Amino acid sequence: MIKGFKDFLMRGNVVELAVAVVMGAAMTALVASFGTAFLNPLITLVTGGAEVGGEFTVNGVVFPYGLFLNGVLVFFLTALAVYFVVVLPMNKLRERFAPKVDEVHVVAEIEVLQEIRDLLRQQQQSRDLLRQQNRS
Repeated sequence: MIKGFKDFLMRGNVVELAVAVVMGAAMTALVASFGTAFLNPLITLVTGGAEVGGEFTVNGVVFPYGLFLNGVLVFFLTALAVYFVVVLPMNKLRERFAPKVDEVHVVAEIEVLQEIRDLLRQQQQSRDLLRQQNRS
């Protein structure tokens, strides 16, 4: 039972998923702190200053749209960072180290499959011919 659990943990997918979760959480925390430290004050400054910036009030209810804008920017920056830090390098590594598909081999497979198809058609036609002769 412990050996099976060990094998499960040592599979590549589980380790990769764990690393991805940790990296995603760290990246989100980093970008969120950037949003809190720089984007929120910037949004407040651009939209009216310290007193009314980033929010409006209707019938005594406060709508802090600056928080939403901050969330959108943090999401965009997180996605951008993950793409350039994780996805793009992994795609480059995959292209570099992935085995090249031998086009001759692919063409040969297609030809073999076509031959099998043709043989199956011939076999079916001969069966149909025998059935017609047996009926007559």
